[in-house]
Amino acid sequence: MHDEKPSVENHSAEQAHAQTQAQAQAEAQTAAAAAHQEAIVNGWHNPMARIHTGEPRLPAFGGEFQPGLYRPVKSRKLANPAPLGLCAFALTTFILSCVNLNARGLNVPNIVVCAALGYGGLVQLLAGMWEMAVGNTFGATALSSFGGFWIAYGILLTPNWNILGEDGPYATEAVKAVDPKMAASAVGIFLTGWFIFTTILLLCTLRSTVMFFSLFFFLDLCFLMLACAEFANDNGNPTASHRLTQAGGVFGMLAAFLAWYNAFAGLADSSNSFFLVPVFHFPWSEEGRETRMAAKSERHQA
Repeated sequence: MHDEKPSVENHSAEQAHAQTQAQAQAEAQTAAAAAHQEAIVNGWHNPMARIHTGEPRLPAFGGEFQPGLYRPVKSRKLANPAPLGLCAFALTTFILSCVNLNARGLNVPNIVVCAALGYGGLVQLLAGMWEMAVGNTFGATALSSFGGFWIAYGILLTPNWNILGEDGPYATEAVKAVDPKMAASAVGIFLTGWFIFTTILLLCTLRSTVMFFSLFFFLDLCFLMLACAEFANDNGNPTASHRLTQAGGVFGMLAAFLAWYNAFAGLADSSNSFFLVPVFHFPWSEEGRETRMAAKSERHQA
């Protein structure tokens, strides 16, 4: 009888000690989660991100054109320009991809000039400038650059500029003596530069969402296929050039519809749509990590 009381007291002390440890661990996890949350909001995880303003960051899905971030801006005075830029890019890419796929027998690309100069070029460039105004460096760089691409590509296809025409600078006797199809090689180099630039943007989307990453992934492949098609044409292999151009059309079509998808993700909300589209955050993204931390905290508390 005398031995049972110390045993009960020891068991009670162990339970109290275990509860104290569990409570301390839960408080530490809560504090760590709060610190992580504050670091994300203030941009402390990125020394170049809003270190002087402390403003909330832009969301991660393509609708905001800001990879890796997902918190909405609470006091933005300007509308979200990303859906406009994405739609301009999508429509112009769709038209050119139809030409590359020879849809309805269409094989002359000049129809894209009007969209490239007006919508995909000018409007997308303006959207990129407005992205700069709302503090989105990635969106400003991407939309402004692709707006410039479409303006340049529209000029390239404009007959009055005669850059690729039969009596243009690449059709002189001196050029033909060096390479009769030098124009194809020049366009291939032009497209290769855009492939490199798109690869840089692609690397900046690895911590965002599946739909945002897929947009740049397929666009990157589109540029690569079209550049290789021009090089194949310069090398005297028209069959390979045609197949590569069609492959570029397929990847361009996928990029166009993904741009529209991401634009819809930025436009649709409970006030104007009966449904929202998923964007599928990567597990290693900011939201993915926070979801895992919250689940882990709940398990410990349970």
